[in-house]
Amino acid sequence: MNIDHICIAVRSIDRAIPRIADMFGYTQKTNKITNTRQKVNVVFLEKQESLDIKLIEPSSPDSPLIESLKKGEGLHHICFKTDKSVSLELDLLKQKGLRVLADAEKGEAFDDELIAFIYAGFGLNIELIDTDKRRGLINTLNNDEYN
Repeated sequence: MNIDHICIAVRSIDRAIPRIADMFGYTQKTNKITNTRQKVNVVFLEKQESLDIKLIEPSSPDSPLIESLKKGEGLHHICFKTDKSVSLELDLLKQKGLRVLADAEKGEAFDDELIAFIYAGFGLNIELIDTDKRRGLINTLNNDEYN
């Protein structure tokens, strides 16, 4: 597995994008996508030769993310892309004692490919994916397969 992206929980994606762009030179990779299952809005940012940054904000007053944001904005999870299926990797990690936070289900930000979440300890949530797909691509650095 390799790190695909890091995710930052924010109160407002619209306020976070220009700040991160100014500080670190990232550009917006996707339009804002609503993940109805997790009740968050998602935007990916990109920078050449760097990991993507995913920003998430609550999409509704009953979003589970609201509780997390009471502690403040910041790192929400690290996403690993597996060369196996998400379901198989999830089973392997469960056997190693990691706790499942969300079983494999379709992720709208990943064009409905499977995603899953586990807790790795150390206060670290991990997202698992097995795809390069992103829904809502804009003008991106490396989007040849999506043109």
